[in-house]
Amino acid sequence: MIGLSLAYLRDRGLNTALNILLLALSVASLVILLLFSSQLENRFDKDAQGIDMVVGAKGSPLQLILSSVYHVDIPTGNVPLDTVVLLRRQLGVAEAIPLALGDSFRSFRIVGTEPAYPALLGASLADGRMFAAKMEAVIGADVAARTGANLGQRFVGGHGMSSGDDGPKHEETPFIVVGRLKPTGTVIDRLILTRVESVWGVHGIEDPGEDHHADHHGGESEEAHAEHAGAAEVTAVLVRFGSPIAAVRLPGFINRQTNLQAAVPAVEVSRLLALVGVGLDAVRAFAVLLMLTAGLSIFVALLTALKEREGDMAMLRVIGASRAAIIGQVASEGLILASAGATLGLLLGHGVIGMAAASIEQLRALGLNAFAFHPGEALIVAAALGIGLIAALIPALRVLKTDIAETLANAR
Repeated sequence: MIGLSLAYLRDRGLNTALNILLLALSVASLVILLLFSSQLENRFDKDAQGIDMVVGAKGSPLQLILSSVYHVDIPTGNVPLDTVVLLRRQLGVAEAIPLALGDSFRSFRIVGTEPAYPALLGASLADGRMFAAKMEAVIGADVAARTGANLGQRFVGGHGMSSGDDGPKHEETPFIVVGRLKPTGTVIDRLILTRVESVWGVHGIEDPGEDHHADHHGGESEEAHAEHAGAAEVTAVLVRFGSPIAAVRLPGFINRQTNLQAAVPAVEVSRLLALVGVGLDAVRAFAVLLMLTAGLSIFVALLTALKEREGDMAMLRVIGASRAAIIGQVASEGLILASAGATLGLLLGHGVIGMAAASIEQLRALGLNAFAFHPGEALIVAAALGIGLIAALIPALRVLKTDIAETLANAR
């Protein structure tokens, strides 16, 4: 019966191809939406693990989260270095990790921080050691793979968050690679980590913790030097709470009583996903409608074809074909169409995700992976097969109700 079904489908090749394409487009749309939304949400959760609050300059809280946690936006500004000390003294704060941003190397951000930052994200060294002295750098797995940087290699950062090789460089202050991190599947894979003091040094800002009395400011008054050293700032502070009390008390206190702002990643990401979700729901509804339209098209095509083949169906019944065989033959046509459409749709969906990640830097940075499969894809394929089966069964049942003698007489 499968061979007979394939012969019938080949006989009306154009109609078959159009039905497969229509169903494939609907499956591909649903697969793209599923992969995009699930991978985006998983990446957001993974990148923000262990980070309960981010403190930075006043501005958009979402921008603060995107720039300091996910590194896909520009910062809202800088905050005084004393902010780190004050946060560490707060009751219920387990960790306060500073970040200093502003430069990049081949579009990979250079982040001034502390060894506690990679530890917070579960990163470990593949080779080398963690940065310790100024101008030492540890690179993420993606940075190492795409730049080919090895241990001991020197590089020069450029001004700006995503400068390529054409932007202004800090030629006089090169970094040296002392370690490379293992792949983590988080944002740290595409970061270059160094000490905060390294970022200050690149921009000519003195480290307030160093002794500059005789060597650097000579006849400069202590007051003037203190004012210069006070220019040392950080971009943001990542905070991990040690108790639920801090989670309730600290964000509100910072936002009301200081010139800083506190943003909670879980809250801001939920808002972002809610905004994105409205558009995704609209596209998802259109894709479902497209799938139902494909099912209706298969139904109409099979119904029309069976009307033309009523004589053939009646002859099969005369020579002994059972009702189950007749239903199976027609149903197999619907399932073949649905299977081909679902398979093509899966390939199209994953292909589009792969091309988008390869051509759009922001999507690649968010970790879109065309080779990742979601359990929900099985449901999409099952729905496509179910629609194809239902679309075929209705015409099949109609064939069984026809009068064999009358059908053969009319076919003469």
